[in-house]
Amino acid sequence: MAPESAVAAVPPEASFDRRADHGPPALLVRGLSHAFGARQVLRDVSLTVGRGDFTVLLGLNGAGKTTLFALITRLYHSRAGKIEVFGANIQSAPEAALKRMGVVFQQSTLDLDLTVEQNLYYHAALHGMRRGAARQRIGEELARIGLTERRRDRVRLLSGGQRRRVELARALVHDPSLLLLDEPTVGLDMASRQFLLDHVRQLCRARGIGVLWATHLIDEAVGDARIIVLHQGEKRAEGPLDEILAMTGTRDLKAAFDLLIGSAAAGAAEGDAP
Repeated sequence: MAPESAVAAVPPEASFDRRADHGPPALLVRGLSHAFGARQVLRDVSLTVGRGDFTVLLGLNGAGKTTLFALITRLYHSRAGKIEVFGANIQSAPEAALKRMGVVFQQSTLDLDLTVEQNLYYHAALHGMRRGAARQRIGEELARIGLTERRRDRVRLLSGGQRRRVELARALVHDPSLLLLDEPTVGLDMASRQFLLDHVRQLCRARGIGVLWATHLIDEAVGDARIIVLHQGEKRAEGPLDEILAMTGTRDLKAAFDLLIGSAAAGAAEGDAP
């Protein structure tokens, strides 16, 4: 079996230039609130994910990240606020919004008794893709994640890291322009975590995909990532690292995060355990 870090060679892609496109952002959320009965889960949340941006939604478990994803993907109905995907309103134009979106949920939704490619063909069919187009896209995405030789294996035979790769490939089969990932590295070893981070960041650079990556792990807010700090359903900060450090008067993201949410609660963001 190939090691987790092995990736098949794929043709290089041209680098995406953010300055060349002045259209609406990949994702726009304005004034979004949500409650389960009397319990308020999100309070007036606004955020933006630009085209080609790697945006990290950083917050402890229970901050409201998964609820926010459920509202963006229409698993829940948003009664207060606005959500737009490339200018398409998720309520009034859901088909136009959802077809531009790929999602990797926190809990796996692969069918373990189907093969890798059967899972991907099923997803392609849901998006109305013709068999020939689906075959080409599936081949491309499996090559990029280094699992071409496992395409006819049942998913239950794969490791946890390989299953996550399949979920990512599935989310990209219909060629979306916005990718949402909810705690995608939970339970994975360091090599698998790094592969996913590197692969997704390359999608931003090379293909101009806007990414919203939700995590409770501070070390996943790497490089030039835009950072959104969410705590107890409220947005506490948004911007590149240097702006957040300037705003909080701190030297690193951990110190800034501690200050923004309260240091007593921040310990859960340091390691893999929530």
